[in-house]
Amino acid sequence: MKCFPSLKIVHTKVLLLVLCLSGGHSLLQAQVPDLIFVGDNIITMEQGVEGGSVTAVAVSGERIQAVGLSEDILQLRGDSTQVVELGDKALLPGFIDAHGHFNAVARYTDLLDLSSPPVGGVTSIDDIVRLLRLRIEQQQIPEGELIFGVGYDDSLLAEQRHPTRDDLDLASTRHPIIVRHVSGHLLAANSLALEQAGVGSTTANPAGGIIRRRQGSNEPDGVMEETAMGAFPGSSSNMSAEDISRLRRDALTLYASYGITTIQDSNVSVQYADAYREEARLNPLAIDVVAYVMANPLSDEALEAVEHDTEYTGGFRVGGVKFTLDGSPQGRTAWMTEPYDQGPPGQDSSYVAYPSYDPEAYKSRMPDLLRRGIPVLAHANGDAAIQVMIDGISEAVGTGPVPDHRSVIIHAQLAREDQLDQMKQYGIIPSFYSVHPFFWGDWHRLSFGEERAAYISPAQAAVEKGIPFTIHNDSPIVPPNMMRLLSIAVNRETRSGHILGPDQKISVMDALNSITLGAAYQYFEEDQKGSIIAGKRADFVILEENPLEVDPSRLQDIAIVETFSRGKSVYQR
Repeated sequence: MKCFPSLKIVHTKVLLLVLCLSGGHSLLQAQVPDLIFVGDNIITMEQGVEGGSVTAVAVSGERIQAVGLSEDILQLRGDSTQVVELGDKALLPGFIDAHGHFNAVARYTDLLDLSSPPVGGVTSIDDIVRLLRLRIEQQQIPEGELIFGVGYDDSLLAEQRHPTRDDLDLASTRHPIIVRHVSGHLLAANSLALEQAGVGSTTANPAGGIIRRRQGSNEPDGVMEETAMGAFPGSSSNMSAEDISRLRRDALTLYASYGITTIQDSNVSVQYADAYREEARLNPLAIDVVAYVMANPLSDEALEAVEHDTEYTGGFRVGGVKFTLDGSPQGRTAWMTEPYDQGPPGQDSSYVAYPSYDPEAYKSRMPDLLRRGIPVLAHANGDAAIQVMIDGISEAVGTGPVPDHRSVIIHAQLAREDQLDQMKQYGIIPSFYSVHPFFWGDWHRLSFGEERAAYISPAQAAVEKGIPFTIHNDSPIVPPNMMRLLSIAVNRETRSGHILGPDQKISVMDALNSITLGAAYQYFEEDQKGSIIAGKRADFVILEENPLEVDPSRLQDIAIVETFSRGKSVYQR
């Protein structure tokens, strides 16, 4: 396992948190642990702590008080100490969501799910139409009220295409209908929704987006790419503030059920961040949420006013800003330097997609953000977009000294080897979208050809080059299932059983690192989270089996038994 520059090498067998108090007493001496975990499968994720050297962990309040051998740690217990015997179960640091959209996950739980297997059951456009009709009938939705569906995947539909306005009109012509693609980078709308959005034959494509047209006509066919979606209402347009607050609380429990103790909430507005911070102050969150403000639509003045939080307020903080530079490979809108092998309908053999945000505008904004120490995430899937992200950072670094920035390329799926070298040179962290080999690996082989598809999310190349990296689910695109993410990163097996780029498989330990200590490093929180060592946050996940000892093909089947955040149980199976 490659280590990050800030990791501490630990040589002691027993690691105790000793904080001097008045009279020369230590916290260890003064405080009886609230909780002690005992077992032979404690995976600390600390470099230098060998397997078997830690068989117990003591917790006091929100912090890890001590780790070491059970015979030593159990001497600390008092009458009130709860002792958890792990047996064959494994204790790990709580999982850290390196990238996702928490607010969208919350909203989507109340919307019509149009996902294909293994997430949902939709396999055809007929299924989509049937489910839309059923939704209208069962919920007795009044005419004129918006119907919103999410998660359809054209690559998995029998028709191998997006639903059009004509398809959606079969569900209803009296309700505006919008269905969002699984990638989040396209949507399809029926005729009434198009009419209400003012999108017609004379509507020009917006910068960074495309309105798809009926063949031989300028009339929209209902499918919108990227910024063209901006003309349509969002998924929360008919939800009350109380509804959204309730859905967020439910979503916290959902994340905890996957062993996650730190969540990312990307692409939020300043207003949303301010409101959620205040909500968290009044009603603290069970697990941490780190939000990133969407920078694309902000004016220079508004962006200059954005600050990030170095401390949590009730479990919430703003971690920085996020740019979106291109689209998605599964939607065939990832911006490439070389043409797609197979592009979207109507595109010729020179198609490379396009930027969804002005590259020069992005680059011009980097120097101020980096000098102010504002962490920057940039969504970039295609190698052309990745190069824009790298160039923005390298040019900003060249203007003068900047603090430790740890800028993150979100997804970095079609990164070239030379770009990985540039990431290392400029201190950029790739966060790989490592569920893609299973969910869309076969689709990528058609889109990009075998060679480029095999290098999707090149995590092992990052390991070999010593580049800090993370992996993520990008929920709600797929559920925040961390064991499935771990399994796909390790096995890289597609739906058809093809191994996509076997040389880019990573070890189980490297995969675990990328969702624990590596992810904590991405968030500038490696001194507080990500490993089991005295003094850090008492965030844990208990797994049914030790992931380092099972056959890699069984990783995704390992159950989450219990999740602890700040020393408190927040989920039990």
